[in-house]
Amino acid sequence: MKIVIASGKGGTGKTTVAVNLAFSLPECTLVDCDVEEPNCALFLPMNLERIEDVVTRTPKFDLTKCTYCGRCADFCQFHAIAVIKSKTLLFYENLCHGCGGCKLICPTGAISEGTRKIGEIHHGMTDNIDLFVGKIDVGEPMATPVIKKVKSIALKGSRKPRIFDSPPGVACPAIEAMRGADFCILVTEPTPFGLYDLKLAVGVTRRLRIPCGVVVNREGIGDDRIDRYCAIEKIPILMKIKESQEIAELYSNGIPFTKRLVGYRRLFLNLYKSIEELVPGSERTDKS
Repeated sequence: MKIVIASGKGGTGKTTVAVNLAFSLPECTLVDCDVEEPNCALFLPMNLERIEDVVTRTPKFDLTKCTYCGRCADFCQFHAIAVIKSKTLLFYENLCHGCGGCKLICPTGAISEGTRKIGEIHHGMTDNIDLFVGKIDVGEPMATPVIKKVKSIALKGSRKPRIFDSPPGVACPAIEAMRGADFCILVTEPTPFGLYDLKLAVGVTRRLRIPCGVVVNREGIGDDRIDRYCAIEKIPILMKIKESQEIAELYSNGIPFTKRLVGYRRLFLNLYKSIEELVPGSERTDKS
């Protein structure tokens, strides 16, 4: 079973749900795909070890062969290459998507292919959680390759339940985290902003054809607009987490609240069982 925890925006409690669900299961693999701000490890007592670098392809230029014809610059839709008539070639590596097209189109063979490090994969273990963390290097703009890498490593050979903590939003990084999941838990808050972003996230799951359900965090701060929307759209509300000063204090101290509030651990177990009933046979149909 592969479950992704997503939200239309940041700060709704997505990582809180991912960590506490993982903490409540007998065993699982937890994958932190929020590579720009991975926080899962902050709540788990473990030492992380760097296990692999993430690299992307990058062109290497041999200017002794270059005729400055400009075909590579014309081809690059991301404007990573600029050729000036005074025989100057400029390359902006942060704009390069590593497609390799410039090498293919160069008529003189002046472009070869190299690699460039853009992130790292880390790993750690507790008694019941196998944690994989993707971290993008500071200043790197493309999170998607790092998310792909951490997912591929975490999925190798594991038969445990797998929980993916998605980046916030509904842009490319969040879509990459959701891709291939059996089920998507959408975390939201009962506020106008929460409903607006929930609608965006539901739209993405439907385009990806991933069944979804909702966890309402901070119940009590708003109204019943999430309940009414889910009823109309026939989306199950799987669980509600009440607005609580105790939960907020545990969060601020880096403690999963299911560690102290054991009643919630049972609720998270029931949440997982509900998903199993909604996605029968998910272990036999690996869509990754």
